[in-house]
Amino acid sequence: MTDAIAPGSTPSHSYHPLEHRSSIGKYFLPIFAIILIAGLGYVGYALSQDLESAASVPWFLLGLALLIALGFEFVNGFHDTANAVATVIYTRSMPAEIAVVWSGFFNFLGVLFSTGAVAFGIVALLPVELILQVSSGAGLAMVFALLSAAIIWNLGTWYLGLPSSSSHTLIGSIIGVGLANQFLAPQGTATSGIDWSQASNIGMSLLVSPIVGFGLSALLLLVMKVLVKNKALYEEPKGNKPPPAWIRGLLIFTCTGVSFAHGSNDGQKGMGLIMLILIGLVPTAFALNRTPDAQYVKAYLSASQNVETALQKYVKPGVTVTDARAEVAKAVKSKTWTDQTTPALQQFVHTSSEQIAKFPTLESVPTSLVGNIRNDVYLIGEALKLIDKSKLLTVEAADLDAVKAYHGAVDNATKFIPLWVKVAVALALGLGTMVGWKRIVVTVGEKIGKTHLTYGQGASAEVVAMLTIGAADHLGLPVSTTHVLSSGVAGTMAANGSGLQWSTVRNMLLAWVLTLPASIGIAFLLFVLLRQVF
Repeated sequence: MTDAIAPGSTPSHSYHPLEHRSSIGKYFLPIFAIILIAGLGYVGYALSQDLESAASVPWFLLGLALLIALGFEFVNGFHDTANAVATVIYTRSMPAEIAVVWSGFFNFLGVLFSTGAVAFGIVALLPVELILQVSSGAGLAMVFALLSAAIIWNLGTWYLGLPSSSSHTLIGSIIGVGLANQFLAPQGTATSGIDWSQASNIGMSLLVSPIVGFGLSALLLLVMKVLVKNKALYEEPKGNKPPPAWIRGLLIFTCTGVSFAHGSNDGQKGMGLIMLILIGLVPTAFALNRTPDAQYVKAYLSASQNVETALQKYVKPGVTVTDARAEVAKAVKSKTWTDQTTPALQQFVHTSSEQIAKFPTLESVPTSLVGNIRNDVYLIGEALKLIDKSKLLTVEAADLDAVKAYHGAVDNATKFIPLWVKVAVALALGLGTMVGWKRIVVTVGEKIGKTHLTYGQGASAEVVAMLTIGAADHLGLPVSTTHVLSSGVAGTMAANGSGLQWSTVRNMLLAWVLTLPASIGIAFLLFVLLRQVF
């Protein structure tokens, strides 16, 4: 592999950043190997403990489903996080083998310290009837189809060395499953549709993310040239000489931040899907957060009583409901609120709470009732979201506080992630980062521009990526790390007058444009096929 990458050019020297080795690197892999072995041992032990309460375990399906789910996170690791290490490698800030282990470790930590909110945000995009019937053939087909579709597209783009967003691939797969679910539903059957407002936000981010990355990175580089007159920052690195200490520190800091943010955000998507698998295949062990705390049930029942009282104020005179559960399910599927929805939700909350009140703790709920109670509580939570998040029912501030408090208790009962799931995802993501990083790194570092990445270009692209991810997480915007960083490198190449390799840029843009439709199509076909299998 030559150092100069412009077509027809002659390398100025034989050194290549991917060939840089460090004596420190030999200690990193053994440390991670110890972490990997210890983590796998803990995962196996904790899973076996949780399964002790299960009535029966379909071992083959459970093992296959977990393997595919962790496989998605593994591919996500070497696909997405390679973007984070490209800049520190090509600016000689860190040797390659140390950079990928460093990034893998902070991806690992990002997953462990994540809240889990994103995990169930991605699950909420799925058709609600499939979530409620995840143990059915349709539910299993859903999980296998969307994970397989995401892995297929990610592996294809990785093989071609094209940076593509794993998040958008997964969300496209979810949309494909939702469309297939509607397509297969008998005529006249009510099914929950796709959240097209969310889909349009994602489509807009595909357009905006590259523009933001390109423009802001180019602008930051130009500002740096005005404020920092050191010419060495804007020239190709010489040999294995690292950048000035402050630039090197900034690059390592932003690489760390991007890696941690990627783990804490993208890693959660795998957690949510693994919980769906566990709930579907072993509901008696994982459908409810079976806490032994008696105070939890008391607090839950108190919150449900408060929300019943609050909802009573908004029940219109003369409105009657024959099937409260069906009416609530209809509102959740259609995302609408009618005069019948309010009394239906009030009655449904009362009935569900009466059933839970029979048991001192959630741990004591009989296994035969766990699945039904879980589905009822989950459906109540989705209905509460229409008040709490979507504001479909306008209520007074005090009543909204009661809704939020009960919504929190409901989510705590159905939306939980055992520590071993976090550890398993963290290991898969961290290991993936260290295994298949090179293809994407070479594209970002060598094939976007006609010259190698300079210190200033690497710093500009990485700073913009880290700040954009942080702002996007804060605002809840669907921005792709891959898109921002890759286009940021392209922006710095343009601003520096280095020139772009348009064949690579064209292929990247094509992959980005095709990600949603391709993943939607693959998931659609897989779901239709797997519905015949399960």
